[in-house]
Amino acid sequence: MDYKGCKVKEEKDRVIVENVQDFDPVHIFECGQCFRWVRQPDNSFTGVVRGKVANISYQNGTLVIKNSSLKDFQDIWFEYLDLGRDYGEIKALLDKDEHMKKAMEYGYGIRILKQDLWEVLISFIISANNRIPMIMKTVAAMSKLYGDEIQYDGMAYYSFPGADKLFEAGIEELEACRGGFRCKYILNTARMVKNGEVRLEELEGMDTGKAREELMKFPGVGPKVADCVLLYSGTKQDVFPTDVWVKRVMEELYFKREASFKEIQDFASSYFGDLAGFAQQYLFYYARENRIGTK
Repeated sequence: MDYKGCKVKEEKDRVIVENVQDFDPVHIFECGQCFRWVRQPDNSFTGVVRGKVANISYQNGTLVIKNSSLKDFQDIWFEYLDLGRDYGEIKALLDKDEHMKKAMEYGYGIRILKQDLWEVLISFIISANNRIPMIMKTVAAMSKLYGDEIQYDGMAYYSFPGADKLFEAGIEELEACRGGFRCKYILNTARMVKNGEVRLEELEGMDTGKAREELMKFPGVGPKVADCVLLYSGTKQDVFPTDVWVKRVMEELYFKREASFKEIQDFASSYFGDLAGFAQQYLFYYARENRIGTK
């Protein structure tokens, strides 16, 4: 069947999507935007999205999603994997200089996932001053303790817990997940969402600046984390998440001098425009893998 431009068929427990371009699971799931996908020995990835476990692999233009039906593809995977977007067109528009050209060639298979806003918020609060393996362990522990168990291929997986569950957990139980000082941020964020102090569902209707301000009401959420949440939930694409390391990368590649965070944000907004989020992801992945900005 054809679904919104995708040629899709269902076979047994899997969905097969043909002629998928600009897609590489390693680039997508290991570029720093998500923490629930685990690489398997065959280089496929297994993860949990919206309470559904799936295994994703890709080869020669063919995307295979195991433990999935056509309905799952329509309800979850088409949007989550951003399959309706032409990344070839994005690359053509961003092909402005040698740095972007190299970054896009290196991370040619990146797609920005449309993750659950609540899960991204908590995940990136956990990410503060933290390494990816530790973030993944904390998110996994939190899901195992407070999420719902899902069986797949003889193994137990867990959905990500909602605000109510995390608020009820209390600080001592949360600390068992090894979130450290971030646990109090998680607890208070869960309380604020549970009580409706910040309504996540309203962010998409706000302009980017207002949405960022709204997210920064949560403890432990500064401009960089707020921008990550907006970008990796698919809420806004014109953000350019900037921490100290991304600042060094931009100084090395574009400014050739020290630059303020505001200068970098202004540059990204002017130079990359509405595609700033995509540009950041290509540059971030390329710089991290090639140790640019580490000196």
